[in-house]
Amino acid sequence: MSEGNTILVVDDDPSIVDLLRDFLEYENYRVLTACDAEQAWSAFQTNPVHGIVLDIMMPGLNGFELCRRIRTESNVPILFLSARSDDVDKIRGLTLGGDDYIIKTASPGEIIARVKAVLRRSASQTQTGHKMLDFGRFQLNLSTREVIVDEKKVVLTPKEYELMRLFAEHPRHVFTYDQILAKFWDGVGDRHTIRVHLGRLREKIESDPNHPELLVNVWGVGYRFEGG
Repeated sequence: MSEGNTILVVDDDPSIVDLLRDFLEYENYRVLTACDAEQAWSAFQTNPVHGIVLDIMMPGLNGFELCRRIRTESNVPILFLSARSDDVDKIRGLTLGGDDYIIKTASPGEIIARVKAVLRRSASQTQTGHKMLDFGRFQLNLSTREVIVDEKKVVLTPKEYELMRLFAEHPRHVFTYDQILAKFWDGVGDRHTIRVHLGRLREKIESDPNHPELLVNVWGVGYRFEGG
């Protein structure tokens, strides 16, 4: 699965960069490295990149700002790597389009496992053949990964698409918080993580995100997709 995939590791601490590069190369990933946002942006612009491990606190442009810039051009999976564990940073990172948020105290093995999980989920989105899930005002094309709402194309990040596809393939089915965490975050995370991603998704597909009609809460349990 890792063969041919390129990971960009961005951190101003050379020891962390070297450690992650060694572990990733052992797993047969091609690894690009950068010590700041400008180097990372240059590497991203000139190389095919399949995933990014991105430090938040760096001199100059920080990881959040770099993520925002990348998201204007690409939905490449981004895993934030931070020394801070508070929910504010975590929620901000996920809101900006991050696919995962990892604390630097995690072991290198856990970080690599999370990288693999995100890339595996991203790769699973590639479908053969053409299949359209059509709910009238809401449509999802599984072959092109296009989402159409009220005849307008909606651009989703890889994680948003994964979530949306799960719900669209099982309309009216209630998915619990634990089920969503297990499927998309390998059971690592909390309800804040889910709410941030679902809130961002609603902003893109709902006419009024504060009064959702497509992706609705089942209070205290989870969420379900109502269709169009």
